[in-house]
Amino acid sequence: MAPATPVAQGRPAGTGTTTSSFPAGQPAAPDATAPSSAPERITVTARLDRARSALQPSTGATVYNFSRTAIETVPGGDNAPLNGVLLQAPGVTQDSYGQIHVRGDHNEVQFRLDGVQLPEGLTVFGQTLMTRFADSLSMTTGALPSEYGFLQAAVIDITTKNGTTNAGGDASVYGGARDYFFPSLQYGGHHGKWDYFATGDFLHDRMAIENTTPSFNAVHDLSNQYHALGHLRYTADEDTRISLIAGVSNAEYQLPNNPGQQTQFQQPAYSGSALAQQLAGSVDSAGLDERQKEITDFGILSLQKEIGKFSLQTSAFVRYSSLRYSPDMLGDLVYNGIAQQAARSVFSSGSQSDVTWRINRRHTMRFGYQAFVERNVSKTDSLVYQQAGVDADGEPVYGDNPVSIHDGSGRTGWIWGLYAQDEWKPLRSLTVNYGLRLDGVDEYTHQKQLSPRLNLVWTPLRGTTLHVGYSRYFTPPPFEVVSGTSVSRLDGTSAAAPGTRNDTVKAESDHYFDAGITQQILPGWRASFDAYYKLAHNLIDEGQFGAPIILSGFNYRRGQVNGYEVSTSYDRGPLSLYGNMAWSRAIGKDITSAQFNFAPDDLAYIQQRWVHLDHDQRWTASAGGSYTFFHRTGHPTRLSATMVYGNGLRADSDIPNGAKLPQYVTFNLSLVQSFRDLFHVPFLKRTQLRLDVTNLFDRTYELRDGSGIGVGAPQYGLRRTILTGISQQF
Repeated sequence: MAPATPVAQGRPAGTGTTTSSFPAGQPAAPDATAPSSAPERITVTARLDRARSALQPSTGATVYNFSRTAIETVPGGDNAPLNGVLLQAPGVTQDSYGQIHVRGDHNEVQFRLDGVQLPEGLTVFGQTLMTRFADSLSMTTGALPSEYGFLQAAVIDITTKNGTTNAGGDASVYGGARDYFFPSLQYGGHHGKWDYFATGDFLHDRMAIENTTPSFNAVHDLSNQYHALGHLRYTADEDTRISLIAGVSNAEYQLPNNPGQQTQFQQPAYSGSALAQQLAGSVDSAGLDERQKEITDFGILSLQKEIGKFSLQTSAFVRYSSLRYSPDMLGDLVYNGIAQQAARSVFSSGSQSDVTWRINRRHTMRFGYQAFVERNVSKTDSLVYQQAGVDADGEPVYGDNPVSIHDGSGRTGWIWGLYAQDEWKPLRSLTVNYGLRLDGVDEYTHQKQLSPRLNLVWTPLRGTTLHVGYSRYFTPPPFEVVSGTSVSRLDGTSAAAPGTRNDTVKAESDHYFDAGITQQILPGWRASFDAYYKLAHNLIDEGQFGAPIILSGFNYRRGQVNGYEVSTSYDRGPLSLYGNMAWSRAIGKDITSAQFNFAPDDLAYIQQRWVHLDHDQRWTASAGGSYTFFHRTGHPTRLSATMVYGNGLRADSDIPNGAKLPQYVTFNLSLVQSFRDLFHVPFLKRTQLRLDVTNLFDRTYELRDGSGIGVGAPQYGLRRTILTGISQQF
């Protein structure tokens, strides 16, 4: 299961769905008497929320739910990064730059806000969607029904906070080691038919990007970030609701340095040279000044309507995402042979509609569409050395004076999907969900596919649920990781690509099989087992090629991913425990696009042989628990702990991705003390003090060693970090 103490709260998962709810602990008692209109308003809100959830059930898939209380129980609570919360679910592997991999896929994870899918963005380091935005969230994996398209390794659906269920305000200050300073503020309420909620935060720290060395503190790792989310809703009547969600994320990062590196391009003598003064850079790898800035803005406007046997939600959305890399001009030139100012941006707009038709007791039809229109712009200004000839050994010789090369491209394209499905109950204990999905992409590639989906859920005994499913998937290449940059522009320079071939990144087609069982063993104790197998054609992977931390996509002609997951949880009174274990294997063969990024020897080897994907980690596990002391009083004390284990991502040996990094295990601890009326002031409600320790035993572990297909610099996990905070409700 997942993080802190199991509780079945949050968004319903849908008829016949295998669900697991994560540890949550005991909900706190109400802080104040609600207005007389609150029960009626909450009833209407809950009814419309249930209707929205029923539009997109996960029949036959595997769902892991994180309630509001579960989120608060994770060390850090609302201050924890979203990927840190998701690592407590089965089959989720951590990677550098805040990336997660679910069931052996790279980044094929889609995020939804209140059921509406957000287009992909360019965020690499930061968390555009903060944990504090969520009232609850769920992760859906397995053989997904036909309403889910495009990115299908997992669906993260965030139910955002609103002014009815999160009325009042909360001010928080959180911080500690490594200049960590994280103030935040949220406020919500309602007036008449209107409901409003807003939250914002600012984060200043020196640990935003993983350290390139095993040292306690990274060199050159300062970040400043701010995030905001606003939610406005108008409930016209008990069957009609209009909502607007808008958010912004702005983050600036220093890229950590790796001291002691050897220069690759050593002519001329740089120390004190005119070139050094002209470029105003550093030739000491510990003193480089590389920076990256990421911006994301998004908005969603939705109409939800109930009309007799029909339920409808239709939405329009926009998202702008940009990334800008600023090099250390001299240092990047000396070490990499190229100093490149790079900028990318993606503007996306689109629409999504979902309809449920409750035909009768046995049949429920669902149908709808999604369509995204996207504009991708890429610009680079590269400072490189021009090749002047070759030496006696045939190695290239470069001139003394760098030259500047500009490149830019832009492309507009769109992706779309249509689906229809029937949820049929031929027997009381059996649910069959079958449907079709038609998807297309017209961007750098032009493809479409008709995809059948079938799921069966059988409940032979009370407390026992079995499911089996098949899904045909179609995954367009993420527009933002495909660049139209000309490879030939850098030919004959110190930044020439290993090869010249650059076939277009294509859409991935999969056959996906999934089966599992969930068993209620005793009251409060649940266990589950799930197995999956994926056969992929044109499997999409991503890698970092070059100094800018910009991921680029490529295809393996063939891919295979398979694994299994075991999960259990116990929730009884103030005690909550959970544990997960997953085994996975992800392999690929024959790179068929963006080949210029790879050495010819690696391409030749992979063309004939299967290799591990760089993010393939065989064993992953997580566990945790919490106990709430004095939970029946107004001053409960909660002690919680989590654990994450991985047996190591891939690295190069004498063959690509032929080795793995050492295994690691980390423990996190949290102590939270709450007071209902600490200051005896009428408008001040709950006061909460917290202490969180990340990597309690200060284990040094390496996520990446800098080798592997599409892997950049070494990356080490965060050393022991102690943070404290205080929050005040009002």
